[in-house]
Amino acid sequence: MPEGVDKDVYPEAPSRTPAVERSTTLPDPGLIVAQLYHLAIDLPVTTLREWVERQQQKNNHVYYHRQYRRVPMLTECTVGDLLCNYEADRQWKRDLKVDREVVKIMQERMQACVTREGENHQQNCLEEMRKYKEVNTAFESRYGDLGVLGNSRRCLMKQKHRMIKERRQAAENE
Repeated sequence: MPEGVDKDVYPEAPSRTPAVERSTTLPDPGLIVAQLYHLAIDLPVTTLREWVERQQQKNNHVYYHRQYRRVPMLTECTVGDLLCNYEADRQWKRDLKVDREVVKIMQERMQACVTREGENHQQNCLEEMRKYKEVNTAFESRYGDLGVLGNSRRCLMKQKHRMIKERRQAAENE
């Protein structure tokens, strides 16, 4: 007890909560429901969550950063090699998705700069606009006009036709 307490006034320390006097010998239904909830729902869920967390800590590899090996391009496949053609087409589709995301990111950067700079965006966002136009031009030259049914073979033929056209124009200009 702290010093300066009159023991005649408080002969023993008062209890903080009064003791509950039970008038019946039956168990408390609230405690029974709480115990059932704990055993039936809470305990299995927490046990499962802890088990999953331990498994994730064991397997520390990150599943969403999967890196595919580069496969041979369509030009490197032999005639009639269906598996090589299929792998080249899958590789082309992955490259298309990556290039779409690059264009989207560059567009978002340009729009953020325009929003941030307001009326002065034509002066202050020249670099972002130039990069976006460059990336978008490269994307359109490679994937433009292929449509929904575009694949690696059509893209290769488009590139071949573009190169032939550039050679003809260079030969005409000389």
